[in-house]
Amino acid sequence: MKFFSLKIILPAVLISIIPFISTFSAFAAGHGKIVIGHSACLSGKYAKAGEQAVGGIEACVDWVNNEYGGITLGGKKVPLKYKKYDCESKKESVTSLIGRLITVDKVDVVFAPYSSGLTLRGAPIAESHQMLYMDHGGANNKIFEQGFRYAVQTIGPATSYHKGTLDMVKKIAPDAKKVALAYEDSEFATMVMEGAKNHAEKLGFEIVFERTYPKGTTDLTPLLSAMKAAKPDFVLGGGHFEDGQLFNRQMADLNINVDCLSLIAAATLPAFSDALGHMAEGVMGPSHWEYGVTYSKEAAKEKGKQWIGPSQDEFVSLFKKATGDQKMLPDYHAAEAGAQVLAYVLAVEKTGSTDSDKVRAALGDLEFMSFYGSWDIDDSGLQVGHSMVDVQWQDGKRVIVWPESAQTGKPCYPMPTFDEKKDGKKALP
Repeated sequence: MKFFSLKIILPAVLISIIPFISTFSAFAAGHGKIVIGHSACLSGKYAKAGEQAVGGIEACVDWVNNEYGGITLGGKKVPLKYKKYDCESKKESVTSLIGRLITVDKVDVVFAPYSSGLTLRGAPIAESHQMLYMDHGGANNKIFEQGFRYAVQTIGPATSYHKGTLDMVKKIAPDAKKVALAYEDSEFATMVMEGAKNHAEKLGFEIVFERTYPKGTTDLTPLLSAMKAAKPDFVLGGGHFEDGQLFNRQMADLNINVDCLSLIAAATLPAFSDALGHMAEGVMGPSHWEYGVTYSKEAAKEKGKQWIGPSQDEFVSLFKKATGDQKMLPDYHAAEAGAQVLAYVLAVEKTGSTDSDKVRAALGDLEFMSFYGSWDIDDSGLQVGHSMVDVQWQDGKRVIVWPESAQTGKPCYPMPTFDEKKDGKKALP
């Protein structure tokens, strides 16, 4: 790939108050370790996804240090260290903590916080320090349309989130014609909506309802009532965990029954079913990774790709160890964050340096597979190599229902009505 020059112009005040720091810090200074810095969402509105992400990172750092033996650098094995602070899911905290990680803790790479908004907020700070900035939780394509030189994406782009759902409905339900789109008014969700709209129109669906709702809303009744009047066959929408719960709960309150409901971000979290119980049955969501996918050393060999990292089962075990909770299972937020550690390891070893410019260039040249799937980025840093799957809650478990090559179960279509769920009918095909 071409490693292009910086195209954005940062505010002069920002440049003047933030000194440029060499990213060849921890190893070059002789500390004998390579430090990952992370402005993590451990509290606030993104705490559920943030908890998963931290568990995934700690699991893969554990694997690198204790199974892989550390990163090969300068003729010896160097361990990884993970330094995190809680940004409380707040934009103002993200900027200050990233600055602290770089200037005070002198980390070698910064991992972005969860969500597109927070990731975008932190990018100029990393950029001004010429610091590699790896994005595990910001899916908005616009992040990579700003000309950032050091930003690299592991999570897949937002515009692809609901393509699989639409493909599935088109194939298994040829009589379904009308789709409603109702998403949170956030950078991430509106980008998902744009991709869903374009793909729905391409497939010949009629969009009978298209609306966004404010971030932080506590009542979706007016929007859902208007959506009900449009009589859609299926609904695509959501934004994050809290509004996803509200969306599903108030659809039940209003007895709005559709053949398929797919909610981004929220429906893939274990806490979604924990919170909603039987109301979650049949609800779908796009996911970057789920337990049961077939990524393995053998699969990598068949595709002619390099493999790195723990197996799927090893990752799950390491995640439980990291979280201290043997009942908690990792979801895609954990997997994508953990896979980011592995990408960084390969890039450092490929270039033989922790220098951000060199590692960024190496990341652009990498194509590999891990338990999370394939990795490949374009010149802007956008992830183009990873494919998504669709999951559905069936009998209180997440089942991979699309694509067919990744299925762990058949899709339940149409999904049960809310009355059927109350009566105990499960979302079985």
